Amino acid sequence: MFALTRPAHRGLKLATAFAILLLAACATPGSTVSESLDPLTAVTVTFSNSPLIVYRDSPAHAAFARNFVSLGPIEVNKTGVYKYYLWLGIWSTLQSNNLEEQRGSFESVVLLVDGEPLLLDAAGWTPAAIEASQPVYPKPFASSLDVYYRVTADQIRLIADAGDLQLRTTGTTPQEFELWGEQRPARNDLDAFLHRVFVR
Repeated sequence: MFALTRPAHRGLKLATAFAILLLAACATPGSTVSESLDPLTAVTVTFSNSPLIVYRDSPAHAAFARNFVSLGPIEVNKTGVYKYYLWLGIWSTLQSNNLEEQRGSFESVVLLVDGEPLLLDAAGWTPAAIEASQPVYPKPFASSLDVYYRVTADQIRLIADAGDLQLRTTGTTPQEFELWGEQRPARNDLDAFLHRVFVR
């Protein structure tokens, strides 16, 4: 293991901050939920503008290295039939980190919602898994991975109401992620998403 020099450490912190700001700024000012009509599949996709972010330190790769997972809710409306998904965006401050090797550990994940396990199985790794032709959430980096899990609206509400949220991957070397700070804007956007879903 090697220690990063001070400029390299600053670079990692800046890259992390930039990626988080990119995810938070993908919406139009003042809006918290977006809706779009897919130009090819004609489904209407509704999503929260600021996803939640969980992280884990990865000192085995480099000092101050971190792996992140963004979590965002998605509603897909196909001619009045509504389906719900949880998008996970998998990314790292280490550009050399081969995220493709982590696919297997994200085929199934466990969300610990206030300590209660919620097992999720991947529906797919491309927008086709949600009957869309293009990604919903922006990638923080080109190397980031997208994966979609089928959930219910009530499960999204459990996640939104959780005081404590952790994510645990499966496979031979499970990894645990915890919330990145309070994330009040992301929680507010998630509440707005749910309000839109349940008042329809």
